[in-house]
Amino acid sequence: MKKFRFSLETVLDYKQQVLESLQAEHGAILARIRQQEDHIAELEAAYRHLSQEFNRRKAEGISVLDALKYEQYLRAGERQIEEAYEILRKLQKQEEEKRAQVVDAKKDTSSIEKLREKKLEAYNKAVQKSEEALIDEFVTTKRIMEAQSA
Repeated sequence: MKKFRFSLETVLDYKQQVLESLQAEHGAILARIRQQEDHIAELEAAYRHLSQEFNRRKAEGISVLDALKYEQYLRAGERQIEEAYEILRKLQKQEEEKRAQVVDAKKDTSSIEKLREKKLEAYNKAVQKSEEALIDEFVTTKRIMEAQSA
C-alpha cells in the first residue's frame, strides 16, 4: 500500500506558520507592555521623588518662583504619567486582539490536525486490513500447497 499522504498538509503547514507568526507578534506586544509598565513605574517614582523634594523645600521655606517651577514640573509629570497610561491601555487592547487571533488560529490548526489524525487512523486500519488479507492469502496458499503435495 502506498505511503500516507494527507491532502490538506500544505494547508496545515500554512496554518501552523500563521499561528507561529501570531504567537511571535503576541509575545512582542507582551514585551512592549512590560516595558511600558516599567516606564510608568519610573515616571511615578520620579514624580514621588519630586513631590517629596517639593514638600521638604516648602517646609524649609521656598520662594514663590521656585514653588511655581515645582508645581509646573509636577503637572508635567502628571501629564507624562497619564500619556504613558494611555499608551499602556492601547497596548493592552492590541494584546487582547492579538490573543483572540492566536486563539482562532489555534482552533483552525487544531481542527485540521484532528482531521489529519482521523485520516491517519483510517489509513492505518486499511493498511492493517490489507496486511491481514495478505497473511490470510499466504496461509491459504500454503495449506493448498501442502494438501497438494500430500
